[in-house]
This record gives sequence, structure tokens and C-alpha cells, in this order.
Amino acid sequence: MSSANGLVQQQVEADPLLILRGIGKTFSSGTTALRDANLTIREGDFLSLLGPSGCGKSTVLRIIAGLLSPTSGVLDWRKTLGEDCVGFVFQEPTLLPWANVFDNVWLPLRLRGVSRAKAAPAIGELLERVRLTGFEKAMPRELSGGMKMRVSIARGLVTKPRLLLMDEPFAALDEITRFRLNDDLLDLWRDERFTVVFVTHSVFESVFLSNRIVVMAARPGRVFEELPVDAPYPRDEKFRTSPEYAALCRQASDVLIGAINATSAEVAHGGR
Repeated sequence: MSSANGLVQQQVEADPLLILRGIGKTFSSGTTALRDANLTIREGDFLSLLGPSGCGKSTVLRIIAGLLSPTSGVLDWRKTLGEDCVGFVFQEPTLLPWANVFDNVWLPLRLRGVSRAKAAPAIGELLERVRLTGFEKAMPRELSGGMKMRVSIARGLVTKPRLLLMDEPFAALDEITRFRLNDDLLDLWRDERFTVVFVTHSVFESVFLSNRIVVMAARPGRVFEELPVDAPYPRDEKFRTSPEYAALCRQASDVLIGAINATSAEVAHGGR
């Protein structure tokens, strides 16, 4: 078996890192964002959450990160994880406008008492990995949208998390920049072997990146169907133009349409 196929097989057989059991979330306004959501995240996964707006994808991420508490259900962590085990990359880069690139990446370590000198080697290595060597002293206003997102990814990884949560990080970028960041993210994931849960509205992005896609439906937010993406890694431009990729995109699109139709049917029947 090739190393690429072996990577896919290893992911399929990996032990669970986190199991979400019957997760529900109702906000104080009365809006039910999630109801009885069940999801298994395996160690080493690149798992995409795909679905229409309002299906609770971002809510799932925030519950996993501890930024929100579920109204019902249990988060069953199956591995003992240390401090800083979870990194988060938001849809907007959320960089400190008064801090340069180095200081923005340093922030999570600085908040934990790590000095600039001690943090410098790790930050330098990460900036090299995200193609920002030479931009350490640049200010956010001097960066393009793609470069700002690269800084945000480096900041999310600087604590060496076991689990990286990414909430539509490339949604606002042009297609060429998005493709490049998809490629670079897969390189980082393959080399560093962290686990990713990635929220996206894009069928094409979810198929290119993921070994598993979880399609969600709305009203209430719930898991509709899970799809394996059995194409081997590494994936590149040749994969993007392959018949296999096109077929996987059609399959994911069909499931997404089913989830949207299920949502629409519930709305037509008064949310029942």
C-alpha cells in the first residue's frame, strides 16, 4: 500500500478524539441552533462541516472550543489533552491592528507567560511554513487578505494544538488565494498531524480538503449525513481537475441538496 493510501486507511481506523452525544443548544432568544447532534471526531481527521446557513456549524465549533455551553448532551473527550490543546481560526483574521505579524502570532504564548525570546524559534518556523518569512515586522494594514489569514493560521497553531477548529477561514478570499491556502493547509496538516474540524459552505473545498464530510441540516441544526472522501493524499491541482474529484463533488452536492430540502420541508410544515 502506498503512503498516501496508508494515510487514508490510518484516518479511517483512528481512535476517537471527541464524541458529541445528543448535543443541543437553545439560545436565550428561544432560537434552537442545535438539537440532538451526534458526531465523532477521530484523531488525525480532516473533518468538514458542510451545510446551509443557520444549520449550527459554527455553534458546534464554539461548543467544542468551550466558548459556548450546550443546553443538552455530552462532550465525551476520549483522549487526555493538555493545556492549549485546541486552536481556533475564525472567519475574520481578528488581528491586533497595533501589533506586527510576529506579535500577533506571539499573542497566545505571551498570554501564557512565554517570553518573546523563547517564543521566537517556534514563531519563525511557523511563519516560514505559512510563507510569511520576511514579514515579521509588517503591520496588518500592510497585508493582503490572504496574508492576514496566514497570520491567523500561524497564531492558531503556535501552541501546537491537538485539535484545530476553523470557521470558514477562506470564505472572503478570491479563488486563487483560496486554492493556495487550501494547498498549504493540507501540507501543514499532513506534516504536523493535528486534527482539523473545518466549517465551509463550499462543496468543492470540503471535498478537496477532507477525509470525512458531515453534512448538516437546519431548523433545528443537526447532522444529516456523513460522507467519506476516500481519495488519497497528497491532493493537488491534478486532483482538482480529475474525474474522481468531480464525482465526489456531485455526491456531496446531492447530499447537501437533500439537507436543504429537508430544512425547507420543515419550514413549510411550521418547523415540526
